[in-house]
Amino acid sequence: MGKVTGFLEFERLEEGYEPVEKRLKSYKEFVIGLTPEQAKVQGARCMDCGTPFCNNGCPVNNIIPDFNDLVYKQDWRNAITVLHSTNNFPEFTGRICPAPCEAACVINVNGDAVGIKSIEHAIIDRAWDEGWVVPQPAEVKTGKKVAIVGGGPAGLAAAQQLARAGHAVTVFEKNDKVGGLLRYGIPDFKMDKGHIDRRMKQLEAEGVVFRTNVVVGEWPKDSKVTNWAKESVSAEQLKAEFDAVLLTGGAEQSRDLPIPGRDLAGIHFAMELLPQQNRVNHGGKVKDAIRADGKHVIVIGGGDTGSDCVGTSTRHGAASVTQFEVMPQPPEQEDKPLTWPYWPLKLRTSSSHDESAERGLLKREFAISTKEFLGEKGKITGLKTVRVEFKDGKLVEVPGSEQVHKADLVLLAMGFTNPVTSVLESFGVAKDVRGNAKASTDADGGYKTSVAKVFAAGDMRRGQSLVVWAIREGRQAARAVDEFLMGTTTLPR
Repeated sequence: MGKVTGFLEFERLEEGYEPVEKRLKSYKEFVIGLTPEQAKVQGARCMDCGTPFCNNGCPVNNIIPDFNDLVYKQDWRNAITVLHSTNNFPEFTGRICPAPCEAACVINVNGDAVGIKSIEHAIIDRAWDEGWVVPQPAEVKTGKKVAIVGGGPAGLAAAQQLARAGHAVTVFEKNDKVGGLLRYGIPDFKMDKGHIDRRMKQLEAEGVVFRTNVVVGEWPKDSKVTNWAKESVSAEQLKAEFDAVLLTGGAEQSRDLPIPGRDLAGIHFAMELLPQQNRVNHGGKVKDAIRADGKHVIVIGGGDTGSDCVGTSTRHGAASVTQFEVMPQPPEQEDKPLTWPYWPLKLRTSSSHDESAERGLLKREFAISTKEFLGEKGKITGLKTVRVEFKDGKLVEVPGSEQVHKADLVLLAMGFTNPVTSVLESFGVAKDVRGNAKASTDADGGYKTSVAKVFAAGDMRRGQSLVVWAIREGRQAARAVDEFLMGTTTLPR
């Protein structure tokens, strides 16, 4: 490494944020990235540890020590080459990935990990600014046609890999624009959608065809997941017209809370609110849009989606925001000797939590379970809850801990159970016990489903997961499809 003692000399430096009062006035990104000099110092902290656990901690196996060292040496051009060799879209992961690589960093055993995510962010932003990210169309076409169902990160990664291998790739997306949950789930203040748009232009220049507003199969009429599809294509059509089909849709079936009062007005899935807001941000019109203005909002679910609901509600001008989590409050600091290099259990406070708390709006409740929705004249007015605790390995109610909480708007953010089943059923694909497409990733399985020439990857196969896992699966599935079509493949895993 360029600076062998860098990890002893330099402290971890976090990316900056714009002031809360400024960022709450819009839905624009507010993270202030590292300067080239700051990134150089962070790169110097990479410690030549011998066994870089960060590589294995990263689902796409980014070659982290190499690009850290290149940034330290200010060789940005080669740094983006190394980064792109394993990750098609580092501008996505550099903004919204939780960075399991940093949890696995050797310095994290008893210190502060290298700021790998911030370095990645700096590399890709510099690459775009310098014009180094350019289309790479295939020199030779294979004559093979591949249909990809789902325009999220898994589908986009697979599309790019397959197009560069020379195949004619068409991506089918049910929404009006591609991006999947990156576009209509992740708030704009976490990731501006212009990052997706410029990648789309690159993919189109590489030969990828995008067909938006198209649903494959029959979309369930009672679905509360936002859908703007204007036409449909049958599974049989795709199998007949294409040499291979890859299913990469998201796990969009939100986990519900079927308790008394669930039918009251004012109770919505998070994935009703968040896509609507993103659409409005970009000039779209949404009839009867969900708003939190002046309301007492309760978000049920303590994960990232719940945090996104907190940030969006605060920007609406909510009177208060309370976030419920059924599990006990985790420790503020993880037990590093016990958990390293794995993803640790600890209290995580997002920028949305911080900005809401700074305004005195936020309250986070742990070890709490909702028993009943309360209402008047058909509208939500509150929740009845009970405290819970672990006994003999099970969550049980604490006697005498019942409470009533005021609420004008309730957002359900308890995760997602499985992909929309109608897509899998239209292809006749076998499902696993969780309702995902059954497709093995081992050498023999190769992301193949039970149906000939139909493959599955991303959330469609593994269930709700991270964008970095989607990119990994898209890349690996592309390799499997290429090998299926050509008998051999040069695509990397």
